[in-house]
Amino acid sequence: MSEADKTGGIIAKVIGPKKRWRAYKARVKELPSSHRTAVEAIERYLMHFVPTDGDSSASMFDDLADLFEQAVADGTPVRGVVGEDPVEFADAFAENYSEGGYVPARARKQLVEDIDRATGGTTGTGTGTGTA
Repeated sequence: MSEADKTGGIIAKVIGPKKRWRAYKARVKELPSSHRTAVEAIERYLMHFVPTDGDSSASMFDDLADLFEQAVADGTPVRGVVGEDPVEFADAFAENYSEGGYVPARARKQLVEDIDRATGGTTGTGTGTGTA
């Protein structure tokens, strides 16, 4: 197996098939700014988890886009989707698709800050620790 094949395999395992990834990114781009910022922040956070395979990883991101598209259609604000602790939300969301992973404290803090920014500075009460 060539080095390119190995790299493609690793990337495909993390994000799924390229065509599906590009379709997901196009969907996210169409979201209103606050929802798009939240999805991008959650996406970065989810990259710390180990997907079971490329298909479940792609499904995870498709489902994330579905969730936020539906929230926009229903008029649900970002906090209505992620709740007060975005780390807890993202951890619970990832459990359905991955074998776990290690998320550094700085990534947890960054997610909380990004969601706060997406919600116009509305600070959640969550600590960003990811503990339930």
